[in-house]
Amino acid sequence: MFSRETIRRNLTNCLDDTSFPGLPGRPGKVRDTYDLGDRIMLVTTDRQSAFDRVLASIPFKGAVLNQVSGFWFENTRGIVANQVLSIPDPNVTIAKKCTVFPIEFVVRNYLTGSTDTSAWTLYSRGIRTICGNPLPEGMVKNQKFERPILTPTTKAHDHDESISAEEIIKRGIIDKEMWCRLEAIVFGLFEYGTRVAAKNGLILVDTKYELGLDANGEILLIDEVHTPDSSRYWLAESFAERLAAGKEPENIDKEFLRLWFRDHCDPYKDAILPPAPEELVIELSARYIRLYEMITGKDFIVEEGLPVKERIVGNLKKAGIV
Repeated sequence: MFSRETIRRNLTNCLDDTSFPGLPGRPGKVRDTYDLGDRIMLVTTDRQSAFDRVLASIPFKGAVLNQVSGFWFENTRGIVANQVLSIPDPNVTIAKKCTVFPIEFVVRNYLTGSTDTSAWTLYSRGIRTICGNPLPEGMVKNQKFERPILTPTTKAHDHDESISAEEIIKRGIIDKEMWCRLEAIVFGLFEYGTRVAAKNGLILVDTKYELGLDANGEILLIDEVHTPDSSRYWLAESFAERLAAGKEPENIDKEFLRLWFRDHCDPYKDAILPPAPEELVIELSARYIRLYEMITGKDFIVEEGLPVKERIVGNLKKAGIV
């Protein structure tokens, strides 16, 4: 069992930013991308993002995300090919270059959420059609949909825009034939993820996928898959009882951190946010690690005693990348 004391010892050993001399890079909210010529290098940092901004740094988070994605990438090859070539370090993936579809494919199976664009927030405001999906009257928070719904968003640097499949096709962002193929892929991925999660005592509530085309026109699954950053997970054992009692489900993702910031500031408008409490950071790290172990069935192991940046550079040198 990965101890909280180990997490506490590493509160200041987080991968907040990255740089590799001679490699052109582009920072993202959580992942930094480097051009290797015929390939790209994706470095998953420990930055915690929500509300379209960085909230905190979480020890071991990047390693968890990268390795959880590695597990799902490997196990979904029968549904769709992916961009992964190698994982030379717990935080690093070497991947194929591709042309990314400018859409995030968000699949939801429950009426929930706390952000301004979440299904529950919109529904509670009286909206009954979300991204072209009609919803019935009388639903309650955290209720399961009759079937999963796809609520796409456009990819934007500052704020994503919800959009319907009809509008995507109408605007010519993706043509109808390709859209139908992509839609089938993401629902296939979600169905598989739901089954694997259920076997491990989890409910996959919602998630987002990103897809692209390689140089040969093959569709690739990219970025991250079914991680606690891109997905919401609940504990299955207590879900029905808590729903019946009007309580929030036990979650094992970053939702509780979102809720803390919503309770203590306006994360959309305040220029400066309060620092996340140390115990909250430790709890979130522990939840990420627990989720990794529940999904993969493996103990979370990462080399300790070396600054994370030094470890990454050492592993990249061994792999001949830097």
